[in-house]
Amino acid sequence: MTECVPPPWRAAAVTALRTHGEDETRRAAARFSRRLLPGDVVALHGELGTGKTRFVQGIAEGFGVAHRVTSPTFTLIQEYAGGRLPLFHFDLYRIDDPRELEEIGYEEYLFGEGVTCIEWAERMGDLLPDRYYRVMLRFGENDEDRLITIEKAEAASASGGRLEGGDRP
Repeated sequence: MTECVPPPWRAAAVTALRTHGEDETRRAAARFSRRLLPGDVVALHGELGTGKTRFVQGIAEGFGVAHRVTSPTFTLIQEYAGGRLPLFHFDLYRIDDPRELEEIGYEEYLFGEGVTCIEWAERMGDLLPDRYYRVMLRFGENDEDRLITIEKAEAASASGGRLEGGDRP
């Protein structure tokens, strides 16, 4: 497996929260979904079982997507329409080399009219866009507790050091 090292990032507008159970994690993500605009990317990081898919389910619920959201581990991407915005859900758990994403035309999703959520986003390496939301999920003290950090990040090379969207957290 090729090691993917993301570029250096600068973060702004950090939100930290603790959830107690899968339902709270989904509800937190549904609230977060209100911030999302067309073209936004949500990069999800965390160990296996920390709730990355649950978080995406919450975003889908917040958008009003009626379809059941499952992790696209074997298909790499799942598309959901019918909500406030189109939702594109990537699961890169089985990706060995970020160049594999070029074969599926990942850019059409990242720079399209919907919101793209990427589980195991660290496997994209430098293919992540210059600006995105980084969501870190960690295990809490109890089996059901999760520590979630959400921050808007941008590549250190992004123009002018300003986040797109101005004052948007």
